Order: sequence, then structure tokens, then C-alpha cells
Amino acid sequence: MKIPPQIAFRKIKRSEALMSNLHERIAWLEHFSDQIMSCHIIVEKPHNHHRQGNLFHVRINLRLPGAELIVNREPSAHKAHKDLKVTIHDAFDETRRKLEDYVRKHRQDIKHVSTSPHAYVVHLVEEDGGYGFIRTTDNRELYFHSNAVLKGHYDQLKLGSVVKYAEEMGEKGPQASTVILIKKESQM
Repeated sequence: MKIPPQIAFRKIKRSEALMSNLHERIAWLEHFSDQIMSCHIIVEKPHNHHRQGNLFHVRINLRLPGAELIVNREPSAHKAHKDLKVTIHDAFDETRRKLEDYVRKHRQDIKHVSTSPHAYVVHLVEEDGGYGFIRTTDNRELYFHSNAVLKGHYDQLKLGSVVKYAEEMGEKGPQASTVILIKKESQM
């Protein structure tokens, strides 16, 4: 956060435990976004209701690039606000939800669709349930078992068939854990 948080109390006695709780919750919000520029919190007890008990009000303003998130937990709308801890918890929980929405809407990173790498079949063996080897575009040979070929297409594989694959580390080194037939034969 670029500006230290500002916390104000109205008609409530400030305590170290309450300040510590609020600072922990502010730090918790910062886990959801490093874009928070400032945070202003007002904790108040607007009226002394002797019949209904004391109701609390918490307002949280977060400033972010291009936006301001405001959460207003007013006692008239939320009957559980007779407990200050519950009121604070609810206000920060609502702020977190709004912050997550902001992050989703303003995400600057572009999702890259990862395409599976392509290879072609260079060796097939019918023994031991069937297995083979594929040659990758960087000229490595990877082992695969017939169980790794999706949709039961192992029987349709031929030398030169183009496949997509997922690589993982096996007992004897890198291997293709998933093999998907694309074309039956190729000129690679």
C-alpha cells in the first residue's frame, strides 16, 4: 500500500486489540491485490440504543488504480451488528469480494492458451501391451505406453502419425504421459 491506512473511531474507545485486528485484516486484503493505493476505515457506534443494544457501523474505502471500492456496513441493514467483531468481519469479507471482482475485471495479464506440442511416431512395439516412441520437434525421442494414447487410438497409430502429447518424468526419464492422434501419417 502506497499510503499508510487511516483508521478513525467515532463514539468508540480505541484499543490496541482493535487496532491490531484492523491492521491484520488490511494486510489480509493486500494478499488479494498489490494494487491497493490507500485504505480508509471508519468504525463507529452511531447511536446508543438501550432497548436494541449498541449497533455498530463500519465503512471501508479502498483506492485502486482507476477505482474506489466502498463498503458500508450499516446497522439498519444488518441485525448482526450488535457485535463489533462480527461487523468488522462482515465488512472486510464484503471488501474482499469486491476486491476480487475488481482484480478479475482489471487483470492486465493475458491468458495464454497453451497448445500441446506436436510430435510424430517413430517406433511401435506390440509386445508388453504395446508401446512406442515419438520424436519431438526438438528432435528428442519420448517413450509412451499404449495406455497413454487417448480414445483407444493406439491401434490406429502408424509410423509417421502426428500426435499431440503431454510430457512428464517417468522412472527412466522423460516420457509422453498423454498422446492424442491428430493425423494418421505425416511428412515431418
